[in-house]
Amino acid sequence: MNQNVIVTCAVTGAGETTQKSSHVPVTPKEIAESAIEAAKAGATIAHIHVRDPKTGGISHDPELFREVVERIRESEMDVILNLTAGGGGDWLPSNQDPATGGPGTDIQLPAERHEPIGKLLPEICTLDCGSLNFGDQLYISTTSWLREQAKLIQQSGVKPELECFDTGHLRFAKQLIHEGLIDDDPMFQFCLGIPWGAEADAETMLYMKNSLPANAHWSAFGIGRLQIPTAIQSMLLGGNVRVGLEDNLYVGKGILGTNAQLVDKVVGIMGGLGANPMTPAEARKHLKLNNPFAKGVPHE
Repeated sequence: MNQNVIVTCAVTGAGETTQKSSHVPVTPKEIAESAIEAAKAGATIAHIHVRDPKTGGISHDPELFREVVERIRESEMDVILNLTAGGGGDWLPSNQDPATGGPGTDIQLPAERHEPIGKLLPEICTLDCGSLNFGDQLYISTTSWLREQAKLIQQSGVKPELECFDTGHLRFAKQLIHEGLIDDDPMFQFCLGIPWGAEADAETMLYMKNSLPANAHWSAFGIGRLQIPTAIQSMLLGGNVRVGLEDNLYVGKGILGTNAQLVDKVVGIMGGLGANPMTPAEARKHLKLNNPFAKGVPHE
């Protein structure tokens, strides 16, 4: 069991959740404030997507990321920033021409996915380690694109969180490490229960944990009602946890929650089992984060 736990809060995501819950933050101000409240509740890391302020839908606009990042960095609350770099991978088939993407297709090349990371230099960013049947659409992240994106992240000095939605993604993440494209101790995130990736159950989590390099840091999350059970299972197996409105809207059966309430709930359960959330300062040392923009880290 892990007794010193890195708690990530996935603040908003990109899914069509804004019409299901008024607690899902949309504007940069709302996203930053929600991240800060989650940090006050015990979150070590805030995982950030941005949304179009007018529609609430997915956005990749670097200026929206910039506003969120600057609001959090200028606040009095310390939290490690983990920006998504996995956007722009959604492909939906066209009924008229199956060789082209239909309405809703949203594809970015590696340099475009990396743009907010290169400009804002968060301490961590995600690297989604493979393609996947993601519900009714296809998420595309080819091996050549991933190698290119991993190199861009490496050159920026940002630590990649290797997101694995299936066991093949874990295999390829280890290949990136073998090829020297991932520096220092690697950081993995097991993304479980998403249709149609790896199952959110103890057997799958244990298999993936046992397949990791010996020096790896890892965490796992489940979606919907499996969010809290998956988080606690991860902690019990020695990993870290992730909660937040990107993955689950409810703090209890039929009760819509906020990011801070979800963090507070998992931290409370952890405490009852003798575990505590790491502070951002402790996690920076543990993960060997060295971004000069981090609070508490001298600027170069």
